[in-house]
Amino acid sequence: MLMPSIFGERLFDDWMDFSFPSFDRVMNNNVSRGVMKTDVKESEQGYELDIELPGYHKEDVKAELKDGYLTIQAQKSVNKDEKDENGSYIRRERYAGSMSRRFYVGENVTEEDIRARFEDGILKLAVPKKEEKKEEQPRLIQIQ
Repeated sequence: MLMPSIFGERLFDDWMDFSFPSFDRVMNNNVSRGVMKTDVKESEQGYELDIELPGYHKEDVKAELKDGYLTIQAQKSVNKDEKDENGSYIRRERYAGSMSRRFYVGENVTEEDIRARFEDGILKLAVPKKEEKKEEQPRLIQIQ
């Protein structure tokens, strides 16, 4: 018996799938949470990063440079308490979350080189290009 096409070919397979969603399914369904969506643009001088942090404030965001890695962290904690006239709770909700991303920018880049500003929920970073120090090749001394 043929099934209507609105059910697709895998009606019962999808219905009986109790597994955890895979990363691909989550990303394709736009359910990704806790991911800092980042646009990276390269120019001759360096890189420009635009990191989306909707709902966060400048005070919630921290950027750190260590061993050539730039780490961006965002933390947020929200308490919503609503009480009625008698002081009894009608609703009480709490949320705490954090997310971070790490980018390799090179060991020659310093904190002073990186420019950052936060506006309209977007962290904008300018990271200059700096050439890595080349290991000096051993120079052989000719022995006569």
